[in-house]
Amino acid sequence: MKLLKLFEILEAAIRSDDILLKEDLTLQCLEYCNQNEVNVEAGFEAKYFESPSYASLCTIVDPRELPARKDFASKEGLATLVHAIAHIEYSAIDLALDAVYRFPDMPKAYQIDWLEVASDEIRHFKMLNALLIDLGYAYGDFPVHCGLFDAAEHTAGNILDRMAIIPRYYEASGLDVSPQIMKKLENKRKNPYVKTLLEALNVIYQEEIDHVQKGDKWFRYLCPKEGEEESVYFEILERYDLLSKHRPHINVEARKEAGFTCVEIKKLGAKECYE
Repeated sequence: MKLLKLFEILEAAIRSDDILLKEDLTLQCLEYCNQNEVNVEAGFEAKYFESPSYASLCTIVDPRELPARKDFASKEGLATLVHAIAHIEYSAIDLALDAVYRFPDMPKAYQIDWLEVASDEIRHFKMLNALLIDLGYAYGDFPVHCGLFDAAEHTAGNILDRMAIIPRYYEASGLDVSPQIMKKLENKRKNPYVKTLLEALNVIYQEEIDHVQKGDKWFRYLCPKEGEEESVYFEILERYDLLSKHRPHINVEARKEAGFTCVEIKKLGAKECYE
C-alpha cells in the first residue's frame, strides 16, 4: 500500500456513512502504519470536505434548534441523550481520521495515535448505537448539529490549532461534562437501559482521558517546532472565541491525568489545583 493509496483509503473512510466500512478501512490503515514507515510522496493534497459524512443520515440544524434533553425516564427521552452522545462519538471518528489524512508530514507515532483514537471512537459509537436500537431508535432519528465538523474545517490549515481546539478543548470539555451526566443518571441505574448507558459512558470516559493526553502530547511537540510557547493555547482559544465560554465544572484530576498543568487548569476556571 503506497502513501497515495493509504490516503485514498483514509479519504474513503472519512467520507463513508457506513460505520462497518469506516471500521474496516480504519483498521487497514492502522495495520499498515504499524508495519511501515509512511513517507510523503509528491502528488498528495488533502481535500476539503463540503459536508460531514453523517449528512446523509441525520438532519443537521442550528444548535439552538436542538430539543432540550430533560426526561430520561421515558425511552424516547433516554434515546435523545444516547443519540446526542453517539453523534459526538461518530463526529470524533472522522476528526481522528482527518488528523492523519490532513497532516501527512507528522511522525509515524502521530499517525498511529490518531488511528487508534478513531478505532476507539468507532467502538464507542457502536456501543451507543446498539443501545439506541434496543430503545427502538436509530442514529439519525433525532436532529444534530455540525459544530465539531465546523471546528475541523476552521483548523484544517493549522495543525497546532487543530490539536489545541479538538482534543485539548472539545474532548477535554467532555471530561468535565461526562461525570456530571453519569451522576444525574446514577439514581436510575435500576433501569437496564440506563445501566447499559452508564457502563458505556464509563468506558468512554476512561478512554477519552487517553485521547486528550494524545492531543496534549502532540500540541506540546508542535509548539517549539512552530516557534511558540505552550501558553499560546489560550491565545488560540481566544482567537476561536472559546476562552470566554462558561465552564460550570472543571474536572481537575482528569485534566491533570490528560496532561494539563495546574496553571492551565486554574486559568480555565478551576478554583483549586495542586501539582
